[in-house]
Amino acid sequence: MNIRNFSIIAHIDHGKSTLADRMLEVTKTIEARKMRAQVLDAMDLERERGITIKMQPVRMEWSANGVPHVFNLIDTPGHIDFAYEVSRALTAVEGVLLLVDATQGVQAQTLAVLHMAREAGCAILPVITKIDSPLARVDDISIEMVELLGVELDDIMHVSGRTGAGVPELLDAIVTRIPAPVPKGGPGTRALVFDYSFSEHRGIVAYVRVMDGVLTPRERATLVSAGASSTLLELGHVVPHERKAEALVAGDIGYVVTGLREASQGIVGDTLAQKNGSALPGYEVPKPVVWASLYPESQDDFTLLKHALYRLKLSDSALSFEEEGSLTLGKGFRTGFLGMLHMEIVTERLKREHGVVPVITAPSITYEVTTKKGALYARSASQFPNDGSIESVTEQVTTLTIMTPVEYLSPVTQLLYEHEGVIQTTEMYLSRMRLTVHMPLRELMHGFFDSLKSATSGYASLSYDLTGWQSADVVRLDVLVAEEEVPALSRILSRRRLEGEARSLVERLKKELPRQQFVVKIQARADGRIVASESISALRKDVTGYLYGGDVTRKMKLLEKQKKGKERRGELGGNRMHIPQEVFLKLIKPSED
Repeated sequence: MNIRNFSIIAHIDHGKSTLADRMLEVTKTIEARKMRAQVLDAMDLERERGITIKMQPVRMEWSANGVPHVFNLIDTPGHIDFAYEVSRALTAVEGVLLLVDATQGVQAQTLAVLHMAREAGCAILPVITKIDSPLARVDDISIEMVELLGVELDDIMHVSGRTGAGVPELLDAIVTRIPAPVPKGGPGTRALVFDYSFSEHRGIVAYVRVMDGVLTPRERATLVSAGASSTLLELGHVVPHERKAEALVAGDIGYVVTGLREASQGIVGDTLAQKNGSALPGYEVPKPVVWASLYPESQDDFTLLKHALYRLKLSDSALSFEEEGSLTLGKGFRTGFLGMLHMEIVTERLKREHGVVPVITAPSITYEVTTKKGALYARSASQFPNDGSIESVTEQVTTLTIMTPVEYLSPVTQLLYEHEGVIQTTEMYLSRMRLTVHMPLRELMHGFFDSLKSATSGYASLSYDLTGWQSADVVRLDVLVAEEEVPALSRILSRRRLEGEARSLVERLKKELPRQQFVVKIQARADGRIVASESISALRKDVTGYLYGGDVTRKMKLLEKQKKGKERRGELGGNRMHIPQEVFLKLIKPSED
């Protein structure tokens, strides 16, 4: 078969999307006049941030030694929060291009994605990119890759994603060094669904890799796990726009318009079967790391938020959610994310793609709490007991792999101490220092990645795995605004950080909250006491502005009347504070301090 299916895997910012651009250009898949940077990054959010968020398949054609071949490339993200996208892509391909930046070398995430590729049984083609950079260390990085992969120097391809140098040779190498797909030999027609999208007009669109048989339109097909059957309306290839085809054969990657309309029927890893095809092994369900609650600004928008989450989950299968209720915020969803960046991206996509602006609570991880009444899992501050009944608390712990130049070892060590990290091993690895560290997941999600990049001028990298549970000394912090508790601002903190975090939180609230016509008191409470407090002075309406003379007692009477009016409004419950949704989003991000 003259088909080659492959992905590009690498550490973040090592040039995956740029190399994909040059491959599309060299194969003439996209006309030169239509080319643009990051052409496979379809979302505006990806282009604005300069990162890949979603995997994206594309079909190319290339002739090697006069023989035409079809290339199916699945471009993947590099950030650790989107590793689930990478793992799904690897099950749909036979090989990967392992991309390494000639200016930075092998990084921690390079090791993580390499491990995933090996577990998936993919052939690995090593590629060094950015060879045109004046800072490139091609010889040194080549030696690193030889040590890492056990290959010969001649096996490593050298390319420039910016100039296109070496790209034709790389395409020829894909033909010879990445194996052609082989049918699984199962009954009927079977295709693995590795991604979905939703269209208002066409319903659910599935992106599939055909494993056996021939998939044809205008015939009945079944999503085996979902138990949903329909007549396929259309299918074809992504080039990178959708191009209709009469069939998808074994080994092909393409799109299928299923004709289904219920977003809940889309399960990533499902099998699309025709002619009595059986189920394929699916995907392992991702485990959320960070939890936060999403509530509509108005309870009238609850159904709108629900539909938006279901449709977003079609294209982001790592997202998980379940309904919950709050006495003050009403009905909402307890939502699980794979990291802080994932949470930020989901919130932004809800706003841009679905027109939903949710109120989001402070993020939290899962704690196992033992009380006098028994054990429970607390995924949010509202579930964390605050009545003195706690006997013990345990939290998840991670094992980090940090790679850093030797000269940054001192600031990294200091940073680990501040985040309760315990160094297990240190060793020189590929000309850099590799640290194995145990750290509470709570601290890893407390801005550690950004702090590490800052402390090492961007040269350090990390990957992590969840490795167990350990005892935790944490406490619930509640926030009161205008003497009314705001559940969305409650959070669970390490006791040693309590006072500093409380002061920082009330100061940021004082800065972000709009002033009212009454004094707004902001308080942080923990362990039954007020830990920090600030006040926002009232806006003063000039009720005496129209007076132009006379005795001063006229002004005094008006001011006294205004004062009594404010007091009366407070007694009637009028001094209630509405917190804009933008304030919640700003408080989630780490403070500039």
